[in-house]
Amino acid sequence: MAPGVELLYWDGCPSHPAALAELRAALAELGRRDVEVAATEITSQAQAARRAFVGSPTLRVGGVDPVPPPPGEPAGLTCRLYRLRDGRHSPTPDPADLRDALRRLLPPPTQES
Repeated sequence: MAPGVELLYWDGCPSHPAALAELRAALAELGRRDVEVAATEITSQAQAARRAFVGSPTLRVGGVDPVPPPPGEPAGLTCRLYRLRDGRHSPTPDPADLRDALRRLLPPPTQES
C-alpha cells in the first residue's frame, strides 16, 4: 500500500462527504487505488490548533496540505473555502489542483511481484 492521504473535517461543515468523494475520484483517475484514505474528525479548538486545521475539509498528503491556505490563516472549527482555477470559490478544492498536487506529492506506485 502507498502512503495514505488524510481528510480532516469538522462535522459542523457539510462539505466533507463531497471532498472525500472527489478525492477518491481523483485517486482512481490517477490509477492510485493503492492509496489509503483516512477521514479524521476534528472536534475541538485545541485539536484544530494542534493539527493546524484551518477549516473543513482539509487534505493532507504525507502531512502536507496539497492546496495550502493563505499565509496566516487561523486554525479553528470552521468551513474552508477554496479558490477554483476560474476564480470562483468552492467548499472543496479545484479537481485539477487536487490531481496536480496528488501527482506531485504521492510517491510513485510500487510494483508488486
